[in-house]
Amino acid sequence: MKKPDRRRIPVSPEDAQKLLGPGDRNLREICRILGVAAVYRDASLVYTGERPALDRAQLVTERLVTEIRSSGRLSGSAFNKALEFPELKSVGLVYSVPGRAGNIIPRTPGQESYMRSVMNNELVFSIGPAGTGKTFLAVAAAVSALQDKRVERIILTRPAVEAGEKLGFLPGDLQQKIDPYLRPIYDALNDTLTAPRVQKYMESGLIEVAPLAYMRGRTLNNAFVILDEAQNTTLTQLKMFLTRMGYGSRMVVTGDVTQIDLKPPTISGLISVSKMLKQIPGIGFAYLDQSDVLRHPLVQRIIESFGRKDEV
Repeated sequence: MKKPDRRRIPVSPEDAQKLLGPGDRNLREICRILGVAAVYRDASLVYTGERPALDRAQLVTERLVTEIRSSGRLSGSAFNKALEFPELKSVGLVYSVPGRAGNIIPRTPGQESYMRSVMNNELVFSIGPAGTGKTFLAVAAAVSALQDKRVERIILTRPAVEAGEKLGFLPGDLQQKIDPYLRPIYDALNDTLTAPRVQKYMESGLIEVAPLAYMRGRTLNNAFVILDEAQNTTLTQLKMFLTRMGYGSRMVVTGDVTQIDLKPPTISGLISVSKMLKQIPGIGFAYLDQSDVLRHPLVQRIIESFGRKDEV
């Protein structure tokens, strides 16, 4: 009978503590999923099994160590995605931000393609379902560019269209009216910067958050501009936004074409431009799907179920 192969992978005690998990829970799950045996000794993980399984175990381990060293922790979603997609080739693909998110690396092939597209294009459309990191990665790219002085300011906007409600029905001044619509953007800013720094940058004009209507008539130079929830824009609104782009600027447009809140017969501008602009150099399209979802595993299954319903 052939003797199983062994593979020794150096892992520091500090990284191993987070990688193995409480009571070696993570390590046991790796062994169960990949069909290998493992033991940690002498600052190394020693895997035993068939060579293809050992190759995958090494990829998983190396990716998990990269995650730990980048973000300082190992979340459940990052662990699960490493087991699903260990073959990421994202060496050097990282957003460094001063907030608690730390160094941000892609966790799925879709995110890897998205981050690379933002790196290589001046205008990027990111289209995919909820929970895939569309808004968070766009904000992280913007914060990283601002910190590195590649842009002078960040401008964040989204249409004020949500499930039948209108701004005029909400109490307070304009800022209080638009805050509920912009909350996902604020959450991403607080993770990639810090709440005090976000407040300071907004007061100084380094960060501007405003409704889409406030973009009309402007030229946005030397800025990183993000349009979120673009599935709720008309073609006219989207044309207005895209033509605001000035010299030294970059734009990211995000949206989920399965969650359009525009009232029929209005057609989403995001659907239209994704067909019109696809062949223009300097414009990138990143498509994410349920396999890129990083929220609770149920979210992925819900999206899959709705997708099957739409196909019937």
